[in-house]
Amino acid sequence: MEQLLFSLNATIPIFLVMVLGYLLKAIHMMDEPFVKTLNRFNYRITLPVLLFRDIATSDVSGVWDTKYVLYCFLVTLFCIVITWVLAGIFYRNRLLLGELVQASYRSSAAVLGIAFIQNIYGSSGMAPLMIIGTVPLYNIAAVLILSFTGPNARGFDRDSLKKSLRDIATNPILIGIALGIVASALKISFPAMIDKTMNNVAALATPLALIGLGAGFEGRKALKQMCPTMVATLLKLVVWPALFLPLAVRMGFTAEKLVAILVMLGSPTTVSCYIMAKNMGHEGTLTSSVVVATTFLSSVTLTVYLFILRMQGLI
Repeated sequence: MEQLLFSLNATIPIFLVMVLGYLLKAIHMMDEPFVKTLNRFNYRITLPVLLFRDIATSDVSGVWDTKYVLYCFLVTLFCIVITWVLAGIFYRNRLLLGELVQASYRSSAAVLGIAFIQNIYGSSGMAPLMIIGTVPLYNIAAVLILSFTGPNARGFDRDSLKKSLRDIATNPILIGIALGIVASALKISFPAMIDKTMNNVAALATPLALIGLGAGFEGRKALKQMCPTMVATLLKLVVWPALFLPLAVRMGFTAEKLVAILVMLGSPTTVSCYIMAKNMGHEGTLTSSVVVATTFLSSVTLTVYLFILRMQGLI
């Protein structure tokens, strides 16, 4: 019961903020141009600042573990590649292929991960290393996948590749991560005035992103995407953790490292998936459906995995 309440307290408030965004749109407190501007603001400002702050203020060098970072990177790469290959074979709707693939692998590693680990251990622990191993790859792969699929895709030609590489180089989230790693490595200390400003902007990221997602959620369209939504949700919350948590245990990862891996594999699909999809010309309905479904259902699946890991004495 304690773990159930913990997971509910971690996920249900996030779900309720999405509902708030949906209600605000329904009562015309927000309109479509406002939601579009809000998503663009989150994509270019608040999310990059959040990631920069989380990494820059962490002692990455002091807790560095090459084996652990490589594990996070290679497992994430496997999930991306196998999902893209299988979806390309079995999923007929090419316009929504990129959204399905991105939503199936991309976790709330930064937005929810640090908060989740802090709730258990009182500190961010191994979350920064997990973020370094996964989040840059999340975003690079997302740019490539969304560039080569969707309404504006032209296939794998030289111009598309150049555009994808340019999108990667100018991606605000990737820039925030890169600058955060540099700041952490150089142990840059920010003046209190800058630090507080950065914290205030970073604090806007999650609630505004969730409100924007809720406001952009279209229930009738989402019902038409129920089958791919359930497939992505099953992969995100059940299949990846079931495959790779036992491997992590065999490799000797326990305690904070194992919880960070659980977050990487089995936490809800991040709201930044929706923001990136919308900003790269995709419809976003399938992505928003997966975010809502995984956020709601993860309170159950994360509780089950936490209970199993605690019963085994691993955390």
